[in-house]
Amino acid sequence: MAESVRARLQPTQVLAGLVGLAFLALGVIGFVHTGFNDFAGQGHTMLWGVFAINPLHNVIHLLFGFVGLLMALTSATSRLFGWVVFAGYGALLVWGLMLVGLTSTNPVSELGNPLNLNVADNWLHLGIALLGLVIAIVPLRRKVIETEPEPVQVAPMQEPVTDPVPAQQPQTVAATDETVARQEEPKPRGLHRLSRLRSKGTTAH
Repeated sequence: MAESVRARLQPTQVLAGLVGLAFLALGVIGFVHTGFNDFAGQGHTMLWGVFAINPLHNVIHLLFGFVGLLMALTSATSRLFGWVVFAGYGALLVWGLMLVGLTSTNPVSELGNPLNLNVADNWLHLGIALLGLVIAIVPLRRKVIETEPEPVQVAPMQEPVTDPVPAQQPQTVAATDETVARQEEPKPRGLHRLSRLRSKGTTAH
């Protein structure tokens, strides 16, 4: 039986693709609100009145969106994308927590706040980091193996083979014919008389 494996999308690929599309949409919507001026500034309008963004923040979203769509092509790269999202947005979460003063020290205070992060962004980044972890560890779906019946090959009909009948050779009756010829051969008259005289003489004695 021939077997064929039917390719199916894995859950990690579906999640990676959806997250990639969400990042792209978020980046485009962000540029609609901020435009391209004051690229790393903090004076832009809030997205949906909650999230602080700027053009540099939007570029980060677009970058993750393109990478997510490309890496969703295979299950292995989708898992890798999940780990990248988990590590990247985990780092942004820690940075945002230091910026809002939830940590006693801020070792990167000299960098300022180029992504214009706020408390709402930190909560969003926490959720995105956990989603990346889910993409990285979601179980794989089993592959479906389909069996295809092999075509039945019918042997061609063979005509019965008959042995040729040997030709009967005519029996030679040369010896018999010769014997009959000798028996039928007439004897000379003189020999008949001589044989009669001999037979009479033998009788007289």
